[in-house]
Amino acid sequence: MNKNEISAAIEAILFASGTPVELERIAVALELDTATVKDCADELINDYEKQQRGIRIIRLNKSLQMCSDKQYGAYVRKVMDMKKNTPLSNAAMEVLAVVAYNQPVTKAFVEQIRGVDCSGVIGSLCQKGLVEEKGRLELPGRPLLYGTTEHFLRCFGIEDLEGLPPIEEKKTEENDGEE
Repeated sequence: MNKNEISAAIEAILFASGTPVELERIAVALELDTATVKDCADELINDYEKQQRGIRIIRLNKSLQMCSDKQYGAYVRKVMDMKKNTPLSNAAMEVLAVVAYNQPVTKAFVEQIRGVDCSGVIGSLCQKGLVEEKGRLELPGRPLLYGTTEHFLRCFGIEDLEGLPPIEEKKTEENDGEE
């Protein structure tokens, strides 16, 4: 199988799937090593970007997905009669940040950081598919653990959690005086 055939096969798999597909799974299907599939996928991603097409291939953790370019989102929504998602509240963004940077976390941990009840916000983030249950903590009461989803990565345009911006350290008054 030459590079053009591999790229075409990857493209066909991603188009037909409609959901993220792991690189390893594509490699098994094509009977190739993961490195070769990754190289061909990278070239395919670059080709789509250079040609300024209406669709993109994006990386999500160790998976790939074909999606429409956000530049054309308004047109897609019109044709599909979709409503634009309402923006997240400040409380939802705060909870999402705590979960994203510290996952897996319990609701109690998030509430301890924020100082207020977060049940409704966590429920809302779960409904939107940005946060999901990741298991249970091995403590009395076995509280649920929460983490972000691939949908979260897609919505925020990052490949994996390493793509999150670094947390800025707040300067204390003592540090400000030492400069």
